[in-house]
Amino acid sequence: MSDIATNVIVDGTLNTLIGASVVTWALILVKGVQHLRISYHHRNFSKRFWSAADIQAASQLPDQHGPAARVAGIGFSTLIETDSGASTHDLEHTWDRQELLDRRLRQQMQKERGSLESGLAVLATIGSISPFVGLFGTVWGIMGALTNISKSGSASLEVVAGPIGEALIATAVGIAVAVPAVIGYNFFIRRNKVIWAFLDDFAIDFVHLALKHGFVIERAGSKSANAAARLTEISAAKKPASKPLHDELIAKEAHA
Repeated sequence: MSDIATNVIVDGTLNTLIGASVVTWALILVKGVQHLRISYHHRNFSKRFWSAADIQAASQLPDQHGPAARVAGIGFSTLIETDSGASTHDLEHTWDRQELLDRRLRQQMQKERGSLESGLAVLATIGSISPFVGLFGTVWGIMGALTNISKSGSASLEVVAGPIGEALIATAVGIAVAVPAVIGYNFFIRRNKVIWAFLDDFAIDFVHLALKHGFVIERAGSKSANAAARLTEISAAKKPASKPLHDELIAKEAHA
């Protein structure tokens, strides 16, 4: 076993572990920012949603972001769709309104879950294999060191300690990479469970609210359009008769 091959393998192992460490901390930073934003959006949305006068007012809340807001948006659009009166003959609309609403909410929750879990598989993989990658570099380095020792014909402490000590660095680096990856993975898994429980409770409450209001919700602006149409009808009813009709009424009265 040549010194060049040993150095290349050990150095490659260390570079791989350093790259895995960079990926780990990048994912921890990205996921940390993601969870901070989700926590902020959930607090803001929950306060505004439950402070609304009714479900109609809640459906028109502006500038709402976050998983809960997107789940609510799917629910509102489903209620509007089922109340539009359009005839549909596909399998998706064979359920009643409540079943369709529940299905759409669950689908959106699964999408949000996929977004929350993105990147966690990488953290789990790095946390699992990094110690073994480091151990591989250590074993290879020790094999090279023992080969060189056998060639030199000396087994003194000065000859053995240096090469073997350098080889053990790979194991230490592997453990140093694995520890934050495992901690980050466990932390975000726990946070995901909290967010998922929040979304699940919110979806159940949303279905109950929709059931309470008969699964009926109007499109934004439909009330103003209906009011305008009503005003037009009233003004038309109050408008005086046209001149030809007026002349005809006068002629009938004169004839009488």
